[in-house]
Amino acid sequence: MSTKTMRSTYQNKDVTLLLKDITGLVTPLSTKEREALIQAGVSYSEMLPLEYKPSPAYMDAYFFALSAYAKATADATAIAAEKIYARSGSEIVLVSLARAGIPIGILLKRYLERKYEKPVFHYSLSIIRDKGIDKNAMNTILSKHLPQNLQFVDGWIGKGTIQRELEAALCGDYPEVSPKLAVLSDPANLTNLCGTHEDILIPNSCLNSTVSGLISRTFLRKDIIGPDDYHGAVFYEELLPEDQSEQFLTAIESHFDYRLPIPDTTPGPFSGLCEVKKIAESLGISNINFIKPGIGEATRVLLRRMPWCLLLRPGYENDPLLTHLVQLAREKQVPIREWPLQNYRACGIIRKMADV
Repeated sequence: MSTKTMRSTYQNKDVTLLLKDITGLVTPLSTKEREALIQAGVSYSEMLPLEYKPSPAYMDAYFFALSAYAKATADATAIAAEKIYARSGSEIVLVSLARAGIPIGILLKRYLERKYEKPVFHYSLSIIRDKGIDKNAMNTILSKHLPQNLQFVDGWIGKGTIQRELEAALCGDYPEVSPKLAVLSDPANLTNLCGTHEDILIPNSCLNSTVSGLISRTFLRKDIIGPDDYHGAVFYEELLPEDQSEQFLTAIESHFDYRLPIPDTTPGPFSGLCEVKKIAESLGISNINFIKPGIGEATRVLLRRMPWCLLLRPGYENDPLLTHLVQLAREKQVPIREWPLQNYRACGIIRKMADV
């Protein structure tokens, strides 16, 4: 197994990254090239995108989002952390899903350690849609910890694709490990192990690697990743002057409330997947993978996919949660359509390349 440490701008005490550093081994592709390959059947995990360089106006929108919604994100972190602690006790081992889950895992770890004054282990590994979880990383964790102590962590649940991927991977190969995913935001109404069911703006969803320790999304291709390797990622050293990873964490931490009342987060009756299917039917979309619901997922569509349009709730012009999305859509000339969204505030629709 590759023993080269995955580089990042995170502190070693915050997370152990079970990833293979493949910096310099993969040529990033343009958004249009990647989208054509993905829609032709190539897994998104077999290529890496060119990183979007945010405009000054977009960074202004990010900093506004961070200042305005740090408290909501901190409260969601506290609620999710308390629910994790109530479920698992002091022997929790956090396992975040790289890369969007990493900063969330760090926030949960910092909250729990300060509240309960006990060290919390935090690892991060890769899980890829239609490819499954990194078994080498799982085996590393399970060689050190009891399976019942593992708690998987991500930022949000869009329509539940990764949750279902996690369930399939664990039920088959790791039946003693719970597949229940803890998230800050669950507008899909799939879990009670969340900070909120509101589609809140988690500010790190606004950026790519510059708020994720300068690492890429994860990569899996046989010519680069051997059978004994962890899934791979790239470290973007050239973006060091623009890194916001630690600033994001400390901004959220400054709003931690260790006496926050813990609300009931039992999921509501109307699932996000039902809403996605209704959108697909209304727009004549046969593949629901083209529909990415929620603020976080819609942001990802605009940052690294080929968007067809952006659906936003009526009155979006006056919703500061959506400022960064409106700015990004304008920059990329993506049409915005008002839509009577229920579970979500935003929904990104991917363009079918056959129509380009």
